[in-house]
Amino acid sequence: MSVSDVVVLVGAVVVCVAAVVGLSAAVVLVGGVRRLERAVDRLCEEALPLVREARHTVETASGELDRVEAVLESTESVTATVDQATRLAQRALANPVVKVLALRAGAASSLRQIREPAAPRRGR
Repeated sequence: MSVSDVVVLVGAVVVCVAAVVGLSAAVVLVGGVRRLERAVDRLCEEALPLVREARHTVETASGELDRVEAVLESTESVTATVDQATRLAQRALANPVVKVLALRAGAASSLRQIREPAAPRRGR
């Protein structure tokens, strides 16, 4: 056997070993890809119903928030109306009530003076 035959033989063995290693790597990669596909399929089976349910929940919550917002706007409107009515009643009734209270105090003072005799004064 000549040197060139040995080199060719060694080259052929190296190529065969490389082919076996490449083939084994391909088989391992194909197995990994299949496991990954199964995992993705399971994830889709479990996740999609959850996403649908979450979307439904968000839509329901959004509707409820719209209703709460409407109630708050109505409450603010009622509060403003009551506040205006209170101010109006205060303006309308404050002056007459003060006059009535002053009249009552004056009448009570006059009645007290009429009922009690005048006490003699000292010092003059």
